[in-house]
Amino acid sequence: MSDKDSSTAKSYLDSAIAQGQSALGSLTGSTSDKAEASARKDQAASEKESSHSVGKLGPLNVSPSGGVSTDDPNRTEGSWNQTLGSAKESVGGLVGSESMKKEGAQQNAEGKGQEAQGQLSDFGSGVSDRVKGAVGGMAAGVTGDREKEEEMRMKHDDAKTKQRSAEADIQKQADA
Repeated sequence: MSDKDSSTAKSYLDSAIAQGQSALGSLTGSTSDKAEASARKDQAASEKESSHSVGKLGPLNVSPSGGVSTDDPNRTEGSWNQTLGSAKESVGGLVGSESMKKEGAQQNAEGKGQEAQGQLSDFGSGVSDRVKGAVGGMAAGVTGDREKEEEMRMKHDDAKTKQRSAEADIQKQADA
C-alpha cells in the first residue's frame, strides 16, 4: 500500500504517537505539543474510519484505496429470499393463510442463514487473500519485481474491500 492509503495499523500508530505527544505537552506545559497531539489524534481517527469504509452498489463493493470486490452469491440470494419470505408472511397475514405465513417465515429464516454463510465466506476469503497479498507484495519488493508487487498490492486491497464489506453487513445486522 502506498503512504496515501489509509490503514488501520497506521491509524493505531498515529494514535499512539498522539498520546505520547500529548503526555509530553502535559509534562512540559507546551500548548503547541498538545495542539499537534490533538490534530494527530483526529487524523488517526479519520484514517481508521476511512480504512473501514466501503461503498456498496448491489453486490459490488469499492474502497477508498481502489479495492473492488463482489459479494458471494449467497449474500445476494439470501437477502432476496428474506425479502420474498417477508412478503409471503405479510400476504399470508392479510389473506388469513397460515400456511403462506409459515412458508414465508421459513423462507425468511433460510435466507438469513444463506446470507450469513455468504458473509462468512467473504470475510474468510478476504482475510486469507489480504495476507497472501501482503506477503506476496513484500516478497516481490525484496526481489525488486515491481509488476508483481503492484499485482499483490491490488490483491490485498481487493481482499480488504471484501472483508470490510462483510464486516459492515455483519455489524449492521448485529445492530438491528
